[in-house]
Amino acid sequence: MESGDAVIALSALAQATRLNIFRTLVEAGPDGLNAGRLAEIIGIPPSSLSFHLKELSHAGLADSRQEGRFVTYSARFETMNRLIAYLTENCCGGTPCGAADVPACGCEAST
Repeated sequence: MESGDAVIALSALAQATRLNIFRTLVEAGPDGLNAGRLAEIIGIPPSSLSFHLKELSHAGLADSRQEGRFVTYSARFETMNRLIAYLTENCCGGTPCGAADVPACGCEAST
């Protein structure tokens, strides 16, 4: 991941509602959640949800797909894992500190 991409992703997550939406999508796994259910869980109006999902999508952190009359959103685990790798690539100056022991999410393998 390039530093510019990391800044965009971190900027998208640097807002409480978007962070909550992203964490909810991560919890939902690769199947994601339809927009109505996501708005219900987060407790925000659909118009506000759309605004925040646009920002997460722009940052490469969320995807959408049409399923009949519903739009389903899911986290982009590959972007999340690249961001985590970027943030920890030089952890502890190359001295093992345990950060490498934290497995990346393997959810992208099933998408």
